[in-house]
Amino acid sequence: QVQLVESGGGLVQPGGSLRLSCEASKNILSIPVMGWYHQAPGKQRELVATITNRGTTNYVASAKGRFTISRDNAKNTMYLQMNSLKPEDTAVYSCYANELIRTYWGQGTQVTVSS
Repeated sequence: QVQLVESGGGLVQPGGSLRLSCEASKNILSIPVMGWYHQAPGKQRELVATITNRGTTNYVASAKGRFTISRDNAKNTMYLQMNSLKPEDTAVYSCYANELIRTYWGQGTQVTVSS
């Protein structure tokens, strides 16, 4: 079982930055894949970025060049650094941990990009 706790969301102006954190209740080196989804009002949940326990990363096209996903294994924490934020990035961001036989989710954190 894995508990995930997110933090770092908030209100930011267009062009600004935020860093989301996702702290896990166990050693994340044992978790093959972690990542972030977001869900905007009235839209389906969309995968934003993933990272494996070997450090391989993948991003959705809209996040490439602006977002960076990373892991701090010593802190059992995954991050999503978001730069050059746009109003269309406004959504609830949720982290997940995929242990192949089961996927665990955090509670979500709101990101609002608005002037």
